[in-house]
Amino acid sequence: MSTLLANAVLVLHALLALFIVLALPAIWFGAALGWQWVRDRRFRFTHLFAICIVSLLSVLGIACPLTVLEDWLRHGTIGSEGFIQHWVSRLLYYDLPMWVFTLAYVLFALLVLLTWRLIPPRRREQSIR
Repeated sequence: MSTLLANAVLVLHALLALFIVLALPAIWFGAALGWQWVRDRRFRFTHLFAICIVSLLSVLGIACPLTVLEDWLRHGTIGSEGFIQHWVSRLLYYDLPMWVFTLAYVLFALLVLLTWRLIPPRRREQSIR
């Protein structure tokens, strides 16, 4: 059961990482193509908040809570890597020095902030007049 939960946390972690990474090009392409949803304040705030949390945790040297939870759920299952864990882990984890990740997260957060300025989100128009 804990392996199943660990796999669920790993997939959630991968989906969150994909959201953070793919939302930025979606905002730029969407702005160029006139997609209104890329200017939605809730979407944009959620995106900015997510990358800022990742950056802050990295700058402070705090391990990602999802990684910690997954490791805790897998305790004692080392060596029994399943299909989901193998492929999703390859997507998320790289063997590089921690400073590389911290720099990448902070630069990405700054790019998201710059995008906020260059392609500002809009409030929902009031439909009731």
